[in-house]
Amino acid sequence: MAYSIGFWNRIAPRYARQPVADQAAYEEKLAITRSYLRPEMQVLEFACGTGSTALLHAPLVARYRATDLSPKMIEIAEAKRAQTALDNLTFEAAPLQQLDIEPQSLDAVLGMSILHLLDDRDAAIRQVYDMLKPGGLFFSSTACIADFMPWFRLIAPLGSFLRLIPRVSIFSQLALENSLTAAGFTIEQRFKPESASASVFLVARKPD
Repeated sequence: MAYSIGFWNRIAPRYARQPVADQAAYEEKLAITRSYLRPEMQVLEFACGTGSTALLHAPLVARYRATDLSPKMIEIAEAKRAQTALDNLTFEAAPLQQLDIEPQSLDAVLGMSILHLLDDRDAAIRQVYDMLKPGGLFFSSTACIADFMPWFRLIAPLGSFLRLIPRVSIFSQLALENSLTAAGFTIEQRFKPESASASVFLVARKPD
């Protein structure tokens, strides 16, 4: 955990300056998510980075809580929020597993570009499931590296050891969907850009 925080703190300024790799795909993910959001919703986004997505979605819901384990990322996100009139959006430096959230209290949770960076994605998915109200939604965008770069599992440990990249879990889209359905979710929508290396965007619903 300490290394992960240090890694993301170190790259936060550079991360904030980077343009979106695939703007069209990002816009499509935003549009899909917005089609589900409603003014009365209570929403959590974990691993929010520098807050760009949170700032776009927060005006559409009642309350939007965005968290990230990196204080530097949150510092940048707060600076962005200060330039808006949003009073329903909060940023917080905390990892998912340390969040104190009442069971069945949220309408939607977002976990973008994060499940492949967790030590235990199944535990995270179960935690999200418990947070959601019946009928609640989990939006995720995940690099399923086993589907397009299986050899990466051979070099990922070295890159992480040298602190050049964060720890990365190698799994397929099928394995990810199996994790979601095993937790109790149903997969409601899938979107994957044409690029072979693109992340898969999933909308999963907790049954009513």
